[in-house]
Amino acid sequence: MRRTGIEFNRHDYEYDVYSLVKAFIPGEEVVSFYSGESPAGEFDRLLRVQYEEDRIVCIIEEQGQETLREQVELICPEDRFSTKNLLKQTVYRMFSGLTGKTLPWGTLTGIRPVKLAMQPLEGGRSREEIAADLRATYFLSEEKTDLAIDIAVRERKLLEGLDYENGYSLYVGIPFCPSICLYCSFGSHPLKKWRKRVDEYLDCLVRELDFTAEYFSDKKLQTVYIGGGTPTSLTASQLDRLLEAVVTRFPMDEVREFTVEAGRPDTITEEKLTVIRRYPVSRISINPQTMNQETLDLVGRGHTVQETVDVFHMARGLGFDNINMDLIVGLPGEDYAAVARTLEQIRVLKPDSLTVHSLALKRATRLNLFRDQYQKIAFVNSQEIMSLCEQTAADLDMVPYYLYRQKNMAGNFENVGYAKADKAGIYNILINEEKQSIVACGAGSVSKRLYPDGRIERCKNAKDVALYIREINEMMERKRKLFEKS
Repeated sequence: MRRTGIEFNRHDYEYDVYSLVKAFIPGEEVVSFYSGESPAGEFDRLLRVQYEEDRIVCIIEEQGQETLREQVELICPEDRFSTKNLLKQTVYRMFSGLTGKTLPWGTLTGIRPVKLAMQPLEGGRSREEIAADLRATYFLSEEKTDLAIDIAVRERKLLEGLDYENGYSLYVGIPFCPSICLYCSFGSHPLKKWRKRVDEYLDCLVRELDFTAEYFSDKKLQTVYIGGGTPTSLTASQLDRLLEAVVTRFPMDEVREFTVEAGRPDTITEEKLTVIRRYPVSRISINPQTMNQETLDLVGRGHTVQETVDVFHMARGLGFDNINMDLIVGLPGEDYAAVARTLEQIRVLKPDSLTVHSLALKRATRLNLFRDQYQKIAFVNSQEIMSLCEQTAADLDMVPYYLYRQKNMAGNFENVGYAKADKAGIYNILINEEKQSIVACGAGSVSKRLYPDGRIERCKNAKDVALYIREINEMMERKRKLFEKS
């Protein structure tokens, strides 16, 4: 494997440069370090980023010989925003020239590109002005520019009437799964190991919900999202207990959306769906990720394609009229034809919304930790695949309504949520655009407090279930401090 080094003479913008370089050469090892350090091994290519008083010099060396040099003259060095953009533009031009590639999202390395369109849109700027700025500043393709602006426009409409200042959303985490998928980076715990402590976990979770309901009694609860893990890994009686705890402790009169992420088809039963129907749940997810059995077996999903189909029809038969399905593109061994087979089956099922994720190989995933075992398996994503997903959604009368990106995404693409009219997931927009405070309960969950000036502060619950149970009082105290009232 080829190795590329990035040497910095100052601690500034390292992550941005590293992420951008990695996007151009995903198949190479990229190592960043600082002047004076001696990283192990030789580099096939070295990018030197040298900060000087009023300029930044970027030099690329191949086999010890300088092959390319560019410099950025800084008009206002203390302006970090413009300095970072100028540096990233320079690195982009250099690596685009070296590789002959362009990136659909240009120089953007952040996870919330729609924000860049939303903010000027709310400030009254025209679509044409916003598009020109995005392309000139970040080198976005025309397609991604239009996508970001389209979604920003839809999000504004979908969020109309929400009270950002006095309202909040509630997230409830169930960190258990029947098995851990190869690509999973969430704080999930195998149910087989933790089954005997699930009720004990729920005891602590209900205590946290009690505290939250009392502490936020003067606020408006506007969306509820029960996620995981896999919430339907709970038994029917445990699921009933959880849902009852939510609806009896929190006022439901102003809740615009109540989602239960049912998730894995092998955890969903008619009894559990019947329990969910007894409560004011307005939206559920049934997530196949792929409709190719060979891939399901490889990544450890533990269910069949037919189970997905059967459970979906069961939910429809019980009256669920807002069902989301999650797919992942870029899974090991899946090419255009494999994704097309999945989408053909999705067309037949006709869900109400569809979330298309580009595989992100995070460090903590088993797929990344044991990647040597999967070297002969291709990880494929392309604009053609993403366009096929978009066309399938359009054929199902869905439009894109939210978007976010992650580190190390297959093909440097994005995750997009598509939905039919009136079926969009409001919570998904709120969590990604950071428009409202979110109070999160359960192991591994993260609460966010949004201040009127746009500042955001966070507090995290312990990921480990045993630690969460042992330190539940500390979890509640963290929330009290984060949302302390003046």
